[in-house]
Amino acid sequence: MDLVMAFTDIVRKRVDELVDGQLPAIRQAGALIADAVRAGGVIHAYGTGHSEAAALEVAGRAGGLIPTNRLTLRDPVVLGGADPDEVDPLAERDPGTAHQVLALHTIEPADAFVIASNSGGNGSTVEMARLVKERSLPLIAITSLAHTSMITSRHPSGLRLFELADVVIDNLAPYGDAVLETGHGPVCGISSITSALAVQLMVAEAIGLLSAAGTVPPTYLSANIPGADAHNEALQAQYAGRIRIGAL
Repeated sequence: MDLVMAFTDIVRKRVDELVDGQLPAIRQAGALIADAVRAGGVIHAYGTGHSEAAALEVAGRAGGLIPTNRLTLRDPVVLGGADPDEVDPLAERDPGTAHQVLALHTIEPADAFVIASNSGGNGSTVEMARLVKERSLPLIAITSLAHTSMITSRHPSGLRLFELADVVIDNLAPYGDAVLETGHGPVCGISSITSALAVQLMVAEAIGLLSAAGTVPPTYLSANIPGADAHNEALQAQYAGRIRIGAL
């Protein structure tokens, strides 16, 4: 069995299925993002484990929107000065982590959130979603409905991410994420691929809506092309203290 071509075929199929089946939700998500940007808001992105890759697609991405901010499990150490040796290695499962992380960021009424989680059931993920909705802010979830429908939430409420979101985008990953059966267990996770595509599609929708309404979209240029630093820094200054700058 040629695993490379087998995985390639599955990826192509999932991409088509994502565009065909998730486009209404993606367009709705793009509209929420456009509304937030137009109102001077920031799009905050949160993901743990490999779902952090989706948050990286949202925030600080060349070709993406500048008013974006990434929240991470590292924030209590990087931004809050916590002792790294005292950080729980299973912090993503602890609802209290969401409170610690969110407290280190400036959240305003015009803001919106994107939370990515394949399982949708870890305590910090669900608690972050609950805190977002407690503030009556728009919430976009990127998750695997196949996986999350088969788990018990680790959050005390028993809720899962999709049950709290205003817009749910299914990344079409199977339970366990891996899509190839080899006889030695499933291999080759797909959620990072489909989630990244979903993010880029909703960003495209948001930028299209902003442009159509006569708003110049505030977008990043790659830092590796001439003139990009000046361009990016001028726009970042408009959101000083509200967006995270840098890769950590």
